[in-house]
Amino acid sequence: MRLFRSNEILGIAEGALTFALEASRDAHPNEYMGYLRGEEARKLGLDREGLVITDVLVMPGTESNSVSATVKTSTIPNDIRAVGSVHSHPNGVLRPSDTDLGTFQKGTVHIIIGAPYERKSWQAFDRKGNPQRLDVLDVELPEAESFFDFTQADIDEELQDK
Repeated sequence: MRLFRSNEILGIAEGALTFALEASRDAHPNEYMGYLRGEEARKLGLDREGLVITDVLVMPGTESNSVSATVKTSTIPNDIRAVGSVHSHPNGVLRPSDTDLGTFQKGTVHIIIGAPYERKSWQAFDRKGNPQRLDVLDVELPEAESFFDFTQADIDEELQDK
């Protein structure tokens, strides 16, 4: 096991971008807000060091309207795989507002998706709000981790032991 890993963001998985675009479209005319997590590129079959954005996390309790989305700070992920945020601008503007810049402080990449939420209707930014190139990568996403690490058979066995 390596003690250090490269935190360079190599790109976003096609499936993660598609999810974010669809979620933004579904939330319209309100803003959409989510957080991004990455996976080591080598685990996805790429022969490079760095991270690929593979997950868009929907935060429970997010409140949104046509000009803002607010996430409860207690729900913001604080794990090693957290890499940034994604949110939509229903007005189509692909520039961060001053409020957006305040949310850009955690993570290294932040994506704004604008109406009409099509393949070219998004832009990535660094934490200072500078536009960043973010490649869309055709990688197979890892299977989603199960929320519960047990099966009905495990429960039945546990009940029989009592």
